[in-house]
Order: sequence, then C-alpha cells, then structure tokens
Amino acid sequence: MTQKKFDLEERFVDLAASIASFCQDLSNDFTGQYYGNQLLRSAGGAALNFGEAQGTNTDKDYVHRATISLRELKESRVNLKILNRINYGNKEKRIGLLDEVEQLIKITATIIKNKK
Repeated sequence: MTQKKFDLEERFVDLAASIASFCQDLSNDFTGQYYGNQLLRSAGGAALNFGEAQGTNTDKDYVHRATISLRELKESRVNLKILNRINYGNKEKRIGLLDEVEQLIKITATIIKNKK
C-alpha cells in the first residue's frame, strides 16, 4: 500500500503531471485534442493557483487563490467524467485521476471553509 503524501502542493503538482502524461496518450483526433487541452489547462491551473496561494500574506488572499484552484479542480472533474462517460483514454488512469481530483476538491473546500 502506498502512503499518500501530506504535502498538498506536491499532490497538486503530481496531479498536473499525471494528467499531462494521461493527455499525451489520448488520440490525436478532435475529441482527444479538445478534452486533452481543456484538461491540461484546468489541472495545471489548479496546481499553479494553489502554489500561488502558498505565498499569500493574508487569509483573504489565500482563500481567493484557493477558490480559483478549487474551480479548476471542479472543471477537471467534469472533464474526466465526460471522458469516463464516453470511455475515452486509459480507463485505469482516468479512474485514478478522477479519484485524486475528488480528494483534492474535498481537501481544498475544507481548507477554504476553515480560513473564512
């Protein structure tokens, strides 16, 4: 059994990297390009905004950046659900990514709630 990392920023970075790897393997047709590009942007945006949140000086700034990150995670979740619905891309990777996105959504939402 692998142990989950407790460094949240590393989990965001790992997610963005795993999604980049997943998207490299998608077909080069219109569906693969469209959803792959969207997924790359939203997952990357989630990681980058979470990284920016780490450098904020106030709880208000942190909540703002973390909220943007949360929205990007939710966009990634919907994208992965669409790919899941049409059985597109590697199923095992897709399911694993969806699970990690769900966990990060719950963690990020809880952090935002506690900082308000």
